[in-house]
Amino acid sequence: MICGFLINKKDEKKLRELGVKDSKLLTPQKREELAPQLEKIASHIVIIRVPARVIDANRRRGINLNQIEALKMAEIINLLEPDKAYIDSPGYNSNKFRDYLFSKLENKKIKLICENFADKKYPVVSAASIIAKVERDRLIEELKKKVCYDFGVGYSHDKRCIEFLKKLAKENKGKMPSYVRTTWDTVKQIIEEYKQPKILSFLKKIVKKKTTS
Repeated sequence: MICGFLINKKDEKKLRELGVKDSKLLTPQKREELAPQLEKIASHIVIIRVPARVIDANRRRGINLNQIEALKMAEIINLLEPDKAYIDSPGYNSNKFRDYLFSKLENKKIKLICENFADKKYPVVSAASIIAKVERDRLIEELKKKVCYDFGVGYSHDKRCIEFLKKLAKENKGKMPSYVRTTWDTVKQIIEEYKQPKILSFLKKIVKKKTTS
C-alpha cells in the first residue's frame, strides 16, 4: 500500500498541530482518529494498492521490491505534480533508490528528498504513512472476514499469520491463493517445508519397492 499525500506549504503546520508521527508508533485507534482529519487538510490523496499476484509477477521478471515501490511512487508523483516530494526510502542506499525513482518521473525539475525513516522526520510523510496504514488495516479486516480466520496483522513476525500460511499450504497441497505473496521469503519457506515430507515419502516408497522386488 503506497500513499501520496499532497499538501499546500501553508497547511503543513496543521500536521504538526495534530501531532502526526510514523504510523507504526501510533495505535490503530489513533490512526483511525487522525485519518479523517488528515483528509481534510490534504489537497489530494492518492493510494495505490499492489496486489500480491502483481508483486509476484514483477519479481519473476527480475524487478525487485524497491523498484516496484519506486515505480508506484513515480505514478503518484506524476499524477499529483508537486514542486517538491518527500520520499521514505525503503532501502539502505537512498541515493540509488532516488536515482531510479527520478528516472521514472516526468518532471525533471522537481525537488526530490529521499531519506530512510522520512516518516519519522517529515510530517507530510507521516501523514501519508497513517493514511496508507489505515487503508491496509481495513483491507486486512475484510480479508479476515472473507477467509473466516483471524491471521493477525499479516506480517512475518506474527505467529497467527505464519500459522494461517501453514494451514493454507496444507489445505491446498503447497499452493497459495492469489492474495498471498509467494515470493515472500516466509511463504517460500513454508511451501518448501510442506514439500519436503512429500519428497521423503516418495523416496521411501521407491526404496521400499526396490527392496521388495
